[in-house]
Amino acid sequence: MDESLEDLCDRLREISDELADLGMSVLQEAIDSDGAEAKRPELEKRLSRARRAVEKATAILGQGPESTVI
Repeated sequence: MDESLEDLCDRLREISDELADLGMSVLQEAIDSDGAEAKRPELEKRLSRARRAVEKATAILGQGPESTVI
Protein backbone atom coordinates (compact mmCIF):
# COMPACT_ATOMS: atom_id res chain seq x y z
CA MET A 1 0.00 0.00 0.00
CA ASP A 2 1.17 3.48 -0.79
CA GLU A 3 2.87 5.12 2.21
CA SER A 4 0.58 8.17 2.20
CA LEU A 5 -2.47 5.90 2.11
CA GLU A 6 -1.08 3.90 5.02
CA ASP A 7 -0.52 7.17 6.92
CA LEU A 8 -4.13 8.11 6.27
CA CYS A 9 -5.33 4.73 7.55
CA ASP A 10 -3.24 5.21 10.69
CA ARG A 11 -4.80 8.63 11.30
CA LEU A 12 -8.28 7.19 10.76
CA ARG A 13 -7.54 4.46 13.33
CA GLU A 14 -6.48 7.16 15.80
CA ILE A 15 -9.70 9.07 15.15
CA SER A 16 -11.70 5.89 15.67
CA ASP A 17 -9.96 5.38 19.02
CA GLU A 18 -10.68 8.98 20.03
CA LEU A 19 -14.35 8.57 19.14
CA ALA A 20 -14.53 5.36 21.17
CA ASP A 21 -12.90 7.08 24.17
CA LEU A 22 -15.32 10.00 23.90
CA GLY A 23 -18.26 7.61 23.72
CA MET A 24 -17.09 5.79 26.84
CA SER A 25 -16.75 9.11 28.66
CA VAL A 26 -20.29 10.10 27.71
CA LEU A 27 -21.60 6.73 28.91
CA GLN A 28 -19.68 7.02 32.17
CA GLU A 29 -21.11 10.51 32.78
CA ALA A 30 -24.63 9.17 32.24
CA ILE A 31 -24.03 6.33 34.69
CA ASP A 32 -22.48 8.68 37.24
CA SER A 33 -25.44 11.05 37.11
CA ASP A 34 -28.34 8.57 36.70
CA GLY A 35 -26.97 5.36 38.16
CA ALA A 36 -28.59 2.09 37.16
CA GLU A 37 -31.45 3.95 35.48
CA ALA A 38 -29.14 5.65 32.99
CA LYS A 39 -30.21 5.48 29.37
CA ARG A 40 -27.86 5.45 26.43
CA PRO A 41 -27.22 9.13 25.63
CA GLU A 42 -28.01 10.42 22.15
CA LEU A 43 -24.49 11.84 21.88
CA GLU A 44 -22.98 8.41 22.51
CA LYS A 45 -25.16 6.96 19.75
CA ARG A 46 -23.87 9.57 17.29
CA LEU A 47 -20.27 9.00 18.38
CA SER A 48 -20.70 5.25 17.84
CA ARG A 49 -22.13 5.80 14.35
CA ALA A 50 -19.25 8.12 13.48
CA ARG A 51 -16.71 5.60 14.81
CA ARG A 52 -18.23 2.80 12.72
CA ALA A 53 -18.14 5.02 9.63
CA VAL A 54 -14.46 5.81 10.21
CA GLU A 55 -13.70 2.11 10.73
CA LYS A 56 -15.52 1.30 7.50
CA ALA A 57 -13.49 3.94 5.63
CA THR A 58 -10.29 2.52 7.10
CA ALA A 59 -11.23 -0.98 5.96
CA ILE A 60 -12.11 0.23 2.46
CA LEU A 61 -8.84 2.13 2.09
CA GLY A 62 -6.86 -0.81 3.47
CA GLN A 63 -8.13 -3.18 0.80
CA GLY A 64 -5.76 -3.96 -1.99
CA PRO A 65 -6.76 -4.02 -5.65
CA GLU A 66 -7.05 -7.80 -5.52
CA SER A 67 -9.98 -7.51 -3.12
CA THR A 68 -12.14 -5.88 -5.80
CA VAL A 69 -11.89 -8.84 -8.17
CA ILE A 70 -15.06 -10.94 -8.26
